[in-house]
Amino acid sequence: MPVPAEAPFHPELVVHEDAHLLALDKPAGLLAVPGRGEDKADCLSARAQRRWPDALVVHRLDQATSGLMLLARGPQAQRALGAAFAGRRVHKRYEALVHGRPAPPASADGWGEIDLPLILDWPNRPLSKVDHALGKPSLTRWRPLGWDAVTGTTRLALEPVTGRSHQLRVHLQAIGHPIVGDLLYGLRDAAPQLMLHACALRLAHPVTGQTLALESPAPF
Repeated sequence: MPVPAEAPFHPELVVHEDAHLLALDKPAGLLAVPGRGEDKADCLSARAQRRWPDALVVHRLDQATSGLMLLARGPQAQRALGAAFAGRRVHKRYEALVHGRPAPPASADGWGEIDLPLILDWPNRPLSKVDHALGKPSLTRWRPLGWDAVTGTTRLALEPVTGRSHQLRVHLQAIGHPIVGDLLYGLRDAAPQLMLHACALRLAHPVTGQTLALESPAPF
């Protein structure tokens, strides 16, 4: 049964609003942009555009991923924010719960790196995979935040330096610690959602130039 195209926009999703951009807290399971077919018309960008007709997409989150997503207000802001993302001038941080307990990084600052090239797995779209011959350079920084011996899971802070499709999910699977609730790359566990949340964005405001630090606590 198709989801109604006029699904409501919930004000509590607004993390930041000004004349040039929006920061919204996308729920897990909601598309970022419309997909193909009437049953995929409901999405965060469509809901936002019913409230802010000038809202334009700048970047996306996977449907299963929750957390912060920016929308520009007007084409000028969209171009500026798009250039900031392309130039890696937007600092992104995620939190995730993963299966198992990764060995602590040996670096002095407590951060480890996953440096594995990724490519779209064409026969199994929309999956991506590690491919050392043809993959594009892909780098993820990670740091352990806590270990839960009861559930056998570790909470990680994650910083994607590059922005490949499904990068965090594939990288963590590749090192043997898939994200809890990941039905594409992980174990068939009983988690209610993908335990991956975009929890922080830091960037220069596209008009004022002032640092904009946005946060959304992980819901898990």
